[in-house]
Amino acid sequence: MTNIVVIGTSGNEVSVRAKPGQTIMEVIRDAGFDELLSLCGGCCSCATCHVYVDLEFADRLGEMTSDEDDLLDSSSKRDGRSRLSCQLPVTPELEGLRVTIAPED
Repeated sequence: MTNIVVIGTSGNEVSVRAKPGQTIMEVIRDAGFDELLSLCGGCCSCATCHVYVDLEFADRLGEMTSDEDDLLDSSSKRDGRSRLSCQLPVTPELEGLRVTIAPED
């Protein structure tokens, strides 16, 4: 199990245990954060699972695909920490990861 800290849009922080094989989107959803819409269910087709990832973990994440990059371009809230949580698989290397749910566009 990997410990992940999720920060909601209101600033509330919850530490959750994530199983390898889950995505960060699934972890956030299962932790009860309703503000992460995830409308497409993890198919990388909507950008409603937009999160900000702490920069210290950027090199531990997989490369962003062109589809993810294109979808994030549609967000006015995108910044250098932006990722789609459906595209981030949980691995032991993400122990202690902090993600903040991005505000809705």
